[in-house]
Amino acid sequence: MTCFALLTIAGSAWKWIRRLGGPGLILLGIADNTPFISAPAGSVDVLVILVSAHHREWWAYYAFMATIGEVIGGYLAYRLAEKGGQQTLEKKVGKPRAERIYRHFEKHGGITVFAGSVLPPPFPFTSVLMAAGVMQYPRKKFFSALTAGRALRFFTVAYLGSVFGRRLIGFFSMCYQPVLYVLIALAVAAGIGALIYFSRRRSRIR
Repeated sequence: MTCFALLTIAGSAWKWIRRLGGPGLILLGIADNTPFISAPAGSVDVLVILVSAHHREWWAYYAFMATIGEVIGGYLAYRLAEKGGQQTLEKKVGKPRAERIYRHFEKHGGITVFAGSVLPPPFPFTSVLMAAGVMQYPRKKFFSALTAGRALRFFTVAYLGSVFGRRLIGFFSMCYQPVLYVLIALAVAAGIGALIYFSRRRSRIR
């Protein structure tokens, strides 16, 4: 595929996801936390900044939708790990590192979930979500810590995007706009892939 074709697809994907708006952020949020199919690192933050910059008065709405997607995705990762994800986690990060995560989680479970949900990439937050499921961390505490952390992160990102986003986009557009389009195209593909994966998995369970 030529560079021109890739940019054309990315540009079309950006227009599509802009029309999709908040639901698109939910899809990306789900994909962002999936252990098997993951959206590109930081793609949700980038999209929140972009849409908040283009529609400043809607920044709180976009932050809310991104938070919903991330919480749903986080819960899916939690549930998958709860039903036997120990081997998956140990295969993903290695048994020694997984054991360190378990020990840390036993002492600071809620703080670990909250801090991890606030920290940006490349922090391996999926591992924390899976550890919470493996350790069967109480769901109410898990939801509270995850929701609080993600809300803090995305409401901050969306607000900054609404205030400074257009200036940043205008400054970097000549060099980085094609890269952003490609990132968004990959993020859309990852979100669709996540939906296909979970729908097939659900049909198999039935």
